[in-house]
Order: sequence, then C-alpha cells, then structure tokens
Amino acid sequence: MVSVLIVDDDQLIHKVLERLLVAAGFRISGHAFDGAEAVEKFVQMNPKPDIILMDQRMPMMSGATATRQIQHLDPSSRILFLSADETVREEAMAAGALDFLTKPIRSAILFEMINKYASSANRSDS
Repeated sequence: MVSVLIVDDDQLIHKVLERLLVAAGFRISGHAFDGAEAVEKFVQMNPKPDIILMDQRMPMMSGATATRQIQHLDPSSRILFLSADETVREEAMAAGALDFLTKPIRSAILFEMINKYASSANRSDS
C-alpha cells in the first residue's frame, strides 16, 4: 500500500485529500501544515512515506524550500507538487519535485501520478 505525506497549510485540503486517497487504497502516513513542519516530520518518519504531496505557499517555509531540504536529507524521496500557482512550477522542479500538478486537480490524475512515481521507485528499490 502506497503511503502519502500531505503537506499543505489548508486543513480542508488535508481532509479532502485524505478522504480521496484512503478511498482509493492509499495510506496517509502523516500531515504537515507548513514546510518547516514537513521537514521535521520527514526526519522523524520511519519508514519514510512513498510519496510527499507538497504545496508551495505556506507559512514558515515554502514548499520549494522544504523540497530542497528533504531532497538534501534523502535524495530518493519522491515529492509531487500540488499548487494553484503555476508560476512556481520551474522553482518546484528545480528544487527536486518529480512533477507539478495544478490545483484544482482531478482525482484520477492525482492517483495516476502517485502510482506512477511510487511504482517506479519500487522497481528501482528491488
């Protein structure tokens, strides 16, 4: 079962994503409400989540900065950006995101991307 860490400052986004992901068979491994909390939780998590869903605009630390820090800690971490701000796509990708999905996103596309990157990682781990 693919585990997902949700990082977003909007509690409603957390609730909606959790419901959708759990109903689709994914496991929520944690929640973080800003970039600094995401880095802190990532450090403490064992096992690490298969996928991190990362927003950009959050208090304390942006998603791109958190992505850079998480990638520095664990270059094999897999981060998908979910943001309504298309202008940060380049920054997110340069920070180490695997892909950039623009909010609002269709759940089928989100599930497809999570499965794509989780399965490619599992193949390289074997």
